[in-house]
Amino acid sequence: MAAAPEVPVWSAISAAASCLRQGGVLAYPTEAVWGVGCDPFNPIAVARLLRIKQRDPAKGVILIAGHQRQLKPWLAPLEDEQRALLDDSWPGPHTWLVPDPERQAPTWIRGQHGSVALRVTDHPLVVALCEAFGGPIVSTSANLAGQPSAMNLREAQRALGDRPDGFLDGPTGGRTQPSQIRDLMSGDTVRAG
Repeated sequence: MAAAPEVPVWSAISAAASCLRQGGVLAYPTEAVWGVGCDPFNPIAVARLLRIKQRDPAKGVILIAGHQRQLKPWLAPLEDEQRALLDDSWPGPHTWLVPDPERQAPTWIRGQHGSVALRVTDHPLVVALCEAFGGPIVSTSANLAGQPSAMNLREAQRALGDRPDGFLDGPTGGRTQPSQIRDLMSGDTVRAG
C-alpha cells in the first residue's frame, strides 16, 4: 500500500482537490509522467482539458482512482475472473479498458469506445488527491497531443503554459514508461508499459 504524503503536502492536496471540485484543470505527477486532469463528471472541465491538450474527444480519457471502491459502478458487474485480473495488477501502473454496457461513463470520458479506461494508482500523492477530491479524476498526459510527455513540473509548465488552473508539485513515481493499457475482455495489450 502506498505511503501517505508528508504533512506539509496536505494543504497543497486540499487546494488541488478544491480546484477540481470547482471545475478546474490541474496538472500533477503520476507513476511515470506528469498528468493533467479534472472532474470527470464535469463536461465543461473535460472539454476545456481536451482543448488545452488539443486532444481528439473521440479518443476518450483515463480515470485514475486512489482505491477500487472509487470505481465501483464499473467494477460491480464484473465476473470473478475479471475482478481477479484487476486485483492482481492494482494498485499500480496498469490501466484496464473495462466494459461499460450501461454507459455509466459519459461520452466525454469514453470517447467513441464502449469501454472506460480505469486505473488504481499506487502514487501516494495521487491517492491522496483522489481521496481529498472524493472520487476518480481524469488522467491524461500533461502535454499537447502528439508531443513528448512531461517528466517533471518544469516540462509540464513549458508544455501547458498557464492554461491549467493549478500544478500540484511533487515527484513522479520513478517509472520510465506510461501505464500499460490492456483490454479486460480480450486480454490484449493496447499500450505497453
